[in-house]
Amino acid sequence: MVATQQQTTDSLGAQSKAVEAISFRRYDLDWLRVIAILTLLFYHTGMIYVSWGWHVQSKATSPEFELVMRWLHRWRMPLLFFISGAGTYFALRKRSYGAYAGERVRRLFVPLVFGMFVVVPPQIYFEWLFRGRFSGSYGEFYPNVFHFQPYQDGGAGGAFSWHHLWFVAYLFLYSLISIPVFRWLKNKQGQRFVDRIGQLIARPGGAMWLVGFLLLNDVVLGGFFPNETHALINDWAYFMKNLILFWLGFILISRRNFWQTIADQRRYFLAGTLVCTIILYAARPFFGLDPANDTVLVRTLFSFNSIGLTWFSVLMTIGYGYRYLNANPLWREKPILPKLNEAVYPFYILHQTVIVMVGYYVLTQMELGVYDGFLVVSFSSLAICIFLYLLVIRPYKLMRLLFGMK
Repeated sequence: MVATQQQTTDSLGAQSKAVEAISFRRYDLDWLRVIAILTLLFYHTGMIYVSWGWHVQSKATSPEFELVMRWLHRWRMPLLFFISGAGTYFALRKRSYGAYAGERVRRLFVPLVFGMFVVVPPQIYFEWLFRGRFSGSYGEFYPNVFHFQPYQDGGAGGAFSWHHLWFVAYLFLYSLISIPVFRWLKNKQGQRFVDRIGQLIARPGGAMWLVGFLLLNDVVLGGFFPNETHALINDWAYFMKNLILFWLGFILISRRNFWQTIADQRRYFLAGTLVCTIILYAARPFFGLDPANDTVLVRTLFSFNSIGLTWFSVLMTIGYGYRYLNANPLWREKPILPKLNEAVYPFYILHQTVIVMVGYYVLTQMELGVYDGFLVVSFSSLAICIFLYLLVIRPYKLMRLLFGMK
């Protein structure tokens, strides 16, 4: 009888821990990460067909693509940095700071170095071919990488770059330099700061006021570093903007009651996102404003609106994601989610190189319009990335290490 009671107690305890583990995991963040990275594939394919200039570019462009991508640009990467900060909170619940730093080296720094010497160079090679700068084989091109001359936009400069892996580089740096911040947030003073954040976001739409941190950064650094370069040394306004988003992701996920607060106020964030979106698209045609060439005041106000759009759209996505992707068992219990979550990081590392290579051949060997070309490049690149992941990366330990997989 005692044994039976003990077994029953153990069973109930195990079930309780299992329920707690399930309820504490944010499945919506996994889904949103997958959705955001998949969106990047279509976004970067769209870069071939807009007028802004990219590694390979169609002569025919689409104003409609530009309209959509102006909005996506203000949402996609900020969302990923916010989710990365949230993921860091969960990671530090299970490991020490030293173990966390070591894991960041293995999962971020190793793939970054591998990517800069193996994954990125083909992008530069095909861009040079496309622009007529180089006409030899890839074997003849590759020694240019070891000149360590930095790449410049438009295919100028050298052949050494991290290209789209700037995200990995920045995230690696954020992870390490933020350890003292995370330590501070756990002590009494830090917890009082989090308490004040909690008091603010408890007000209707209160989390929207956290945009002040991003606006302050824009005021202090935006004038000195107005352009988004992804090159670190001359990108400090953008670097700090995403670092703040990373920290806010950590803070707003650190308490269970914050989760529900954000979800409950999701309609405020939707309204804020809609207002900023209207201003984004109405400034030029209806008010005759050109933020690129107008007065300092107009540029500043337009920049503030863009920052508002970024923050409100991230909050909106997290709020609706928690409401519909985390609470709903149909999404939470999908067996494919762990597989997708494992695949998205190597997919991110691969995707732009594949797009540039496929785009080069589509632009130089096929006569397709904007929309036909977009569909061919997008879905061909998606299929190639899936093929490489399943047959070349996932089965082999070395490849898993080089692509940052567990």
